[in-house]
Amino acid sequence: MKGLYEFKEEDAYNFARSVHIQTQTRGDELQFYICPYCRGGKNGKDRGTFSINLLTGQFKCLRASCSISGNMITLARDFDFSLGIEVDEYYQPKKRYRRLKTPSKPIEPLPKAVEYLKSRGISEVVARKYEITTQAKRDDILVFPFFDENGKMQYVKYRDTSFFKGKTYLDKNGEHQASPKEWAEKDCKPILFGMKQCEKDRKRLVICEGQIDSLSVVEAGIDCAVSVPGGMNNFRWIPYCWNWVCEFEEIVVFGDYERDHMTLLDSIRKRFPNKIRYVRRDDYKGCKDANEILQKHGKDSVRGAVENAIEQPVKQVVELADVKRQDLRDIPKFKTGFRQLDSYLGGYFYGGQLIILTGKRGQGKSTVANQICVAALQQGKKIFAYSGELPNWQYKSWIDYQIAGPGNIVEQLNQDGEMRRFITNSNQDRIDDWYRRKFYLFDNNVVDDDELTDLISTIENSVMQYGIDLVVVDNLMTALDVDMAKDEYRCQSKFVKKLSRLTKRHDVVVILVAHPRKNSLTVDENDAVSGSGDITNLADIVMTFKRDEDQEDLNHLSVSKNRWFGKLTKKDGIDLRYDKKSRRLIDKSQMDFDFEVGWEPKEPQQYSFDGFINATDDMETPFKI
Repeated sequence: MKGLYEFKEEDAYNFARSVHIQTQTRGDELQFYICPYCRGGKNGKDRGTFSINLLTGQFKCLRASCSISGNMITLARDFDFSLGIEVDEYYQPKKRYRRLKTPSKPIEPLPKAVEYLKSRGISEVVARKYEITTQAKRDDILVFPFFDENGKMQYVKYRDTSFFKGKTYLDKNGEHQASPKEWAEKDCKPILFGMKQCEKDRKRLVICEGQIDSLSVVEAGIDCAVSVPGGMNNFRWIPYCWNWVCEFEEIVVFGDYERDHMTLLDSIRKRFPNKIRYVRRDDYKGCKDANEILQKHGKDSVRGAVENAIEQPVKQVVELADVKRQDLRDIPKFKTGFRQLDSYLGGYFYGGQLIILTGKRGQGKSTVANQICVAALQQGKKIFAYSGELPNWQYKSWIDYQIAGPGNIVEQLNQDGEMRRFITNSNQDRIDDWYRRKFYLFDNNVVDDDELTDLISTIENSVMQYGIDLVVVDNLMTALDVDMAKDEYRCQSKFVKKLSRLTKRHDVVVILVAHPRKNSLTVDENDAVSGSGDITNLADIVMTFKRDEDQEDLNHLSVSKNRWFGKLTKKDGIDLRYDKKSRRLIDKSQMDFDFEVGWEPKEPQQYSFDGFINATDDMETPFKI
């Protein structure tokens, strides 16, 4: 049986949902708001001490007095959490349960049981068929016997028909304790209620959350209806009912409908291979469950709800006829700032596109990305940028030069003959005001060296909170927040897949800067990108930037993949000229480098006779080039 269970990341998330604890992803760890074991200590104040490793499935609580650790099998055992029927059977051996005595004759319902069920719309005929009665000494306690498919009584559940919120009872110590609404006999084998009463026809089985609900379905004329023994989150019954349930051609899930969600549905679908259908939202008629429908709308409505049940759609599958037409004019978009490039890309970068920008180290990939940012800002777009190689201040200095333009950059020769360039304080203030609340930068200063930060979550939160239109990730290798030595290509692929999904989910443009392979001899620029093949496979556009070998100020930008429009550049690509003073790039459609982007002062700067601005308090410390 070795290798029966292999950890899957989704198991960690499913466990979090099953114990109803809030989580957040930090790097390759799923961090829980509180530990499910110690619950945050005596006062519940210790937060974030428990996490599951999303690569291995190992977990640990960092509280010294707890220090619990283990793996997903441990969690499955301790919290009655399922990892699949085969795993449940092997790793959670069937417990030895009490053997209840099966009555030799059918149980006769006592009058109070019949009276209560009638008040819920359920007839005496159904009460007798399911042998529902009350306790001999307390006729307000309803008794539900659970018989297996062979007629053996395995489980007994009780319901306080006089229950009200706040009801208490005296315990052995004379103290008041909250009274339960329902409870069961201890150490009994959990099975489905109503198995014995199901007809031999194995076409359809209706599964409900509560016993009263399954009886309501039977009252509506549908014989094969059962209910789970322990509510929506307790699936201990599955190993004991698996084979029997699998005999049915289909399962109709008729769970409780609350907060726009049906209980049982997701778990039943994951655990059984049968055809699964579920009751439509409209057929609940605003009610919570089958019994409420029975009482308010009658038997026909309950029966109709089952008959009209629909199949659970296959995840990530949609009917082609249901796909809405999308007009390119309605998609969020912006121009790149390079007219020639726009002509290849349908005029714009479009929301939902993942763009890979590659080129040799130090040749200007970041300059291209920054120039596109300037163009996006000029069109009123909002930007989020991650720069893994530059400190915040240096990133700002570089892009501010491109925003300022050559006419607003001051040049001075210092005493040793070196040229210094800088932007005056007043112009810097104007630039800051121009892109305030429009340009956001990942803050490298607040990340500790040993802190694993989930960049994808940061990006997505920023997109939602600030209304980001363009995301720049510069570059792939520094963006990975996992131990690359374990599986470099897998980590790259996973990161780029998340980026790709993010673009589609939020209709944003993402530019990912990636290095080419070392000593690559391929002529295909897509294959030349370093790392996993998924990087370019997932991209909508792949662009390569390189310097001209003969002319220092001439560069080439080529498009080697263009999924939306298919138009690719020729071998040499688009020619772009470079201005060292402002770091700006322009194509041949632009006249010069000194174009305005929107922040510029209305009055021209006052320069001295020698062409340099007079030294005043308006100057900042020059930036050395």
